[in-house]
Amino acid sequence: MSQPTNPRSTEDASPDTPDSPDAPARPGYAADRVRLLGSPTGGAPRRAELAGLTDLWLAGLLGPPRPGVALVAVGGYGRRELSPRSDLDLLLLHDGRLPGAELAALADRLWYPVWDQGLALDHSVRTPEEARRTAADDLKVQLGLLDARHVAGDAGLTARLRTELFGQWRSQAATRLPELEEMCRERARRHGELQYLLEGDLKEARGGLRDATALRAVAASWLADAPREGLEHARARLLDTRDALQLTTGRATDRLSLHDQDQVAAALGLLDADALLRQVNEAARTISYAADVTWREVNRVLRARRSGAPRLRQLLGGARRPTGPERTPLADGIVEQEGEAVLALGARPEKDATLVLRAAAAAAQSGLPLALATARRLAAVAPNLPTPWPAEAREEFVTLLGAGEATVPVWEALEAEGLITALLPDWERVRCRPQRNAVHRWTVDRHLVETAVRASALTRRVHRPDLLLVGALLHDIGKGWPGDHSVVGETIARDMAARMGFPAPDVSVLGALVRHHLLLVDTATRRDLDDPATVAAVAEAVGDTGTLELLHALTEADALATGPGAWSAWRGSLVAELVRRAAAALAGGSVPAATVERAPTAESERLAVEARRVGGPVLTLHAREEGPRTPDEPAEDATSIGVELLVALPERAGALSAAAGVLALHRLTVRSADVRTLDPLGTGPVTVLSWRVAAEYGSLPQADRLRVDLVRALEGTLDVPARLAEREQAYRGRRRGLAAPPPAVSIAPGSSRTATVIEVRAQDASGLLHRIGRALEEAGAVVRSAHISTLGANAVDAFYVTDAKGEPLEQADAEHLARTLERALAP
Repeated sequence: MSQPTNPRSTEDASPDTPDSPDAPARPGYAADRVRLLGSPTGGAPRRAELAGLTDLWLAGLLGPPRPGVALVAVGGYGRRELSPRSDLDLLLLHDGRLPGAELAALADRLWYPVWDQGLALDHSVRTPEEARRTAADDLKVQLGLLDARHVAGDAGLTARLRTELFGQWRSQAATRLPELEEMCRERARRHGELQYLLEGDLKEARGGLRDATALRAVAASWLADAPREGLEHARARLLDTRDALQLTTGRATDRLSLHDQDQVAAALGLLDADALLRQVNEAARTISYAADVTWREVNRVLRARRSGAPRLRQLLGGARRPTGPERTPLADGIVEQEGEAVLALGARPEKDATLVLRAAAAAAQSGLPLALATARRLAAVAPNLPTPWPAEAREEFVTLLGAGEATVPVWEALEAEGLITALLPDWERVRCRPQRNAVHRWTVDRHLVETAVRASALTRRVHRPDLLLVGALLHDIGKGWPGDHSVVGETIARDMAARMGFPAPDVSVLGALVRHHLLLVDTATRRDLDDPATVAAVAEAVGDTGTLELLHALTEADALATGPGAWSAWRGSLVAELVRRAAAALAGGSVPAATVERAPTAESERLAVEARRVGGPVLTLHAREEGPRTPDEPAEDATSIGVELLVALPERAGALSAAAGVLALHRLTVRSADVRTLDPLGTGPVTVLSWRVAAEYGSLPQADRLRVDLVRALEGTLDVPARLAEREQAYRGRRRGLAAPPPAVSIAPGSSRTATVIEVRAQDASGLLHRIGRALEEAGAVVRSAHISTLGANAVDAFYVTDAKGEPLEQADAEHLARTLERALAP
């Protein structure tokens, strides 16, 4: 039937005195409402009391109970969550037996007094069948009815409707939940993410009250449930904030505008508007993360239903039983299952302090979310990392930062379980911290992560991608403390870098990056670049070309992560010109470490002698300690145990690619390596390879097995390229992987007088060194020595090559070789 509408403006109606003289309003309702809203009691108790007060009033309007008629509260009113300016969502439910005129009169007796009180009203009159049919056609109506609550009248009629509606919702969940997810996404596109907004909509933005309601609807479907920890508290915090906002403004608004924030903060007893925004951001972050986890679970269940697979997912401490879907190894102790990174069955998180970062890095590099159960298991039992961190932990941390966009959801999963602040205690000061600057899109912590994301695309431009990524993460860390954030941040960044285990020279570079992260853009846009004093000041502040190179990339990443108005082609060209001039002023400085040749060790020379004597490859595989420790610290807690592999064999074509390929087949990751040619006896050259390796997962292979496979590879009886290709084909399509920057190959002029130095910067991957070695060999280049380092997910390698006569390559030949290598390494 048609519904009556309010015949007069609510702005003209008095909230205290009904306009209609014959309206049977409960005496005192308006006064009681005003008293309640003005009382010091707030939060959920006041909302529930306001709902109860309204229930009594509406029950009086409906009159004595009669069979076949019920008044039902839906939506927020149905949840007893009435804010000061909330709509009243009401359904007049009837069984169809009441005559039309009598039903219309009853509706008027309900709706007009509500309007007369100046209250917004969303009303409908329906039979249960009409309510079910409308819910089936309109998802928003369905969601409101899931919160239906009996107010007055025939309670049995309301109970039957609720039973039928929930049955309908659960039977249609496979089609309605994808529709609900898309509705949530569309709302997020329109209103943004509440956790990052300076003026967010508490209801409509992502992470707001609408999303919390959607999670309740998902739980009602019985297909999945949201992680409960902190969710109700976050939802209550947003409701409390909305109550204070509506009371202080006197408006039915959900938008937390800048000019209202101080008043709202005071009403909530908070220190200032920043404290208010931080609370809102934290609550929205909790709801957003719960939504991410919940929708992944919903989609997994729906995929299983469509494929006919049984929904059998028994968890054992974060790792699923082997009766479930296929598991693909990602890293030592980490596997992929059903589109998530989870703990392997044999993982021992309580004994492996590095597993947290290894799991995060593996998930991000594979483009996968970190499973909720895995993150919680790690948070519950993983021991704290020693200080300073071992080398493996530092490398995994850099790998996580270098994963690009895939870093963000993994970082959020770690943060939701308190793992970030456990790793980096100073992070707490910037977590969810707002930035009152129209240029900035993000909170301080998300801006720092976003800067690392942007920097990951620039790692091919620098010799030390690890320092670029960590510098990007820490550049604004001082914003959590009073004073100039660049000056304060330098001290904090140095402390954090030392905690991470970076050596003193690297700590100094990271401190300089934080201290001067605004230097280039400020100078380029505000100073005369033709003035020699301008360039001299920048050169003096930066100190060396390596730091200048890093600072240039950090400047761009910082601006791109700030917002669309912070970077332009014009700014970029000014900064590039300043960098060019400053680099010229710094010319003559030290050669970057990646291109410096190092002297062979005594152990390398001994193996070279042995290889010449036996006429074949010899190798040793042993653990070595890295990092200092104090006399009272046990070695296993204060050091990182690496594995050193030394291989020596009489020089022959294909030695480098064969050895690298055998290591890849045995799933050994090369952390760093030296490859050089020695002639200790003067009887012929010997190739010596010194590697620091780690098992991707599982235990290390036996040295004898490595030697046998190396001999077979050199003899041609083990087809390394084919074996690696087979394995790559097996995994292709099962991992989403990372969209990494393309490899960059360059020539380092002036780095050596006896060889041409070819620098390769690429995404580290199994078999990468094998592919480089093969490409160099096929191009006819002789590798005199090589210096390989893995910095997080980035390989930064320098190869000293000559022609067949032992002479440096001609410039044209070197450039052709560089382009050939780039093509060979391209995805």
